[in-house]
Amino acid sequence: MKIRATVVVIFLTVLSAAAASAQPKQTGAYARVNGLNMYYEIHGRGEPLVMLHGAFMAISGDWEEWVHELAKTRQVIAVEMQGHGRTADIDRDITPENLSDDVAALLDQLKIPKADVLGYSLGAGAAMQCAIRHPGKVRKVVVISYPFRRDGWDKQVTDALSQLTADAFKGSPMEAEYKRLNPNPAGFASFVKHVVASNAVAWDFGADKFKATKAPMFFINGDADGVRLEHLAEMYRLKGGGMSGDIGPRSESRVAVIPNTTHVTLMSRMSMIVPMINDFLDAKP
Repeated sequence: MKIRATVVVIFLTVLSAAAASAQPKQTGAYARVNGLNMYYEIHGRGEPLVMLHGAFMAISGDWEEWVHELAKTRQVIAVEMQGHGRTADIDRDITPENLSDDVAALLDQLKIPKADVLGYSLGAGAAMQCAIRHPGKVRKVVVISYPFRRDGWDKQVTDALSQLTADAFKGSPMEAEYKRLNPNPAGFASFVKHVVASNAVAWDFGADKFKATKAPMFFINGDADGVRLEHLAEMYRLKGGGMSGDIGPRSESRVAVIPNTTHVTLMSRMSMIVPMINDFLDAKP
């Protein structure tokens, strides 16, 4: 278990090292939503796209590059979710459901009636929950590496994540980035514990609810990802995929498995993935 947890820490540290080296300017705005003082930034012009980072990330490093790349063709609303980046933590579980409610409240404040939502890892879970809980606010969803049920993760992943503590990150760029950005720089240990505890129990979005969502979804995973490929196929089928498009009508949802790619190295495949995202978002029914 210790070895598996150490591997996860190394992967997450790679992400945070890129974030720390970027040293982005702290510009943007805050919105009071559901007890949070939530930080967000708006970039570009065009159709609105909400972007939601993964666990322990912020709008910096690799994610900042994705934000600016997608903002070349649309209006990007990049959010720092509960406890992450410049958004302080509160006494509430850090779950996709709660995070999706924050997104919906932010869209209301910005007077944006409907938007596309893109998320990576934990942010992808929140993006899917936006489609489930707030269907009228969501046009299309991009899901980068997250299951709709906890057992969709490979067991090694859930075992490793359950072992994470702040001690594993001592002296890491991830810890430094948190202390640089967060309103509670001394709260890193509590934050890590909060994230782990919030996702420690069994959870399930519900296949029926997931299937009933109206928004087309684009599932993007690595071939060596922590999300089981069998589960990825299940998600795609629930959204109408897996049928021969030469014989019958095709689903508006899509799936892409990126070769030679892990959960973490998906972030380094921006040049390959962003054109596919733009094609999906621009596609007409």
